[in-house]
Amino acid sequence: MAEFVEASVDSPEAHALLADYFALRAEIFPGGGYRTVFPDPAAFEPPAGVFVMVRDDGTPVGCGGIRRVPDGPAGVRYEVKHLYLSPATRGRGWGRMLLADLERRAREWGAAELVLDTHHTLEAAGGLYAASGFRRIEPYNDNPNATRWYAKTLD
Repeated sequence: MAEFVEASVDSPEAHALLADYFALRAEIFPGGGYRTVFPDPAAFEPPAGVFVMVRDDGTPVGCGGIRRVPDGPAGVRYEVKHLYLSPATRGRGWGRMLLADLERRAREWGAAELVLDTHHTLEAAGGLYAASGFRRIEPYNDNPNATRWYAKTLD
């Protein structure tokens, strides 16, 4: 059963998960131009943000975080970052559960909107975001790894 625990983004376990995530992204990124940037730990410290690890029987198998970004038209805005589950755990609904956990945390900090960016080759991720109530929007950043941007208004 999945367990969601807050973690420091620069802990050895979190760093290993992010390295796996970045390696998988680099493997499938068109043209081999994926730019790896490990996140600034300060951006994921409450209330500026939070980083969550997914554990399966104590073993880290996934991660994701939210970080505060400049407010948008709806008000306080947090960005979903580095949503990842190891391939062996996919199909269990844990990605949806992790995204819901991050959304809950953003709501607790007064977020009016969640945003995220992704690449069109990540079809499963795009499906998850659409099924979770995110809608396509115009770019809100200049991430060279992104081709699609999404937002979800929180009530």
